[in-house]
Amino acid sequence: MSIRFYSVVLACVAMTGCASIVNDSTNPVRFETYSASGVEIKDAECKLENDYGQQVVKTPATVNVRRSSKDLQVTCVKVGEADGRGVAISRANAGMAGNIIFGGGIGAIIDHNKGTAYTYPMWMRVVMGKLLTFDRRADVEGQPNRGVEVTPPVAVK
Repeated sequence: MSIRFYSVVLACVAMTGCASIVNDSTNPVRFETYSASGVEIKDAECKLENDYGQQVVKTPATVNVRRSSKDLQVTCVKVGEADGRGVAISRANAGMAGNIIFGGGIGAIIDHNKGTAYTYPMWMRVVMGKLLTFDRRADVEGQPNRGVEVTPPVAVK
């Protein structure tokens, strides 16, 4: 194993908040918007929101999103198009595992509260007129996460 690995492990053991040491408070995420037929829609305005606040970007864009234990809500609008919406699921990252294994419960609590122990999907493709759920577990290096369509519940008679 490398010296860098052992240095990180030692830092995690010596200090609380391992994810705070190895992760920034933000996570770069690329956003793109497409029509249901698969045509890219440029300059859609997307509002990104979690418990740390909101930001607005025009697609396509890569932005630094504040990490959080809460999911990221995405709403994209463009004149002439139905709104595209998405939910980016916040998943614990390797920093949280380092806390549990090496840093103990205090570090895990600190990083959970700061959000640094979590990561969103890296590249999301929002489809206008649809509600999609984006899970980092479906990320593939160098490819957009196309999400899974959420269908409204069927009313029971």
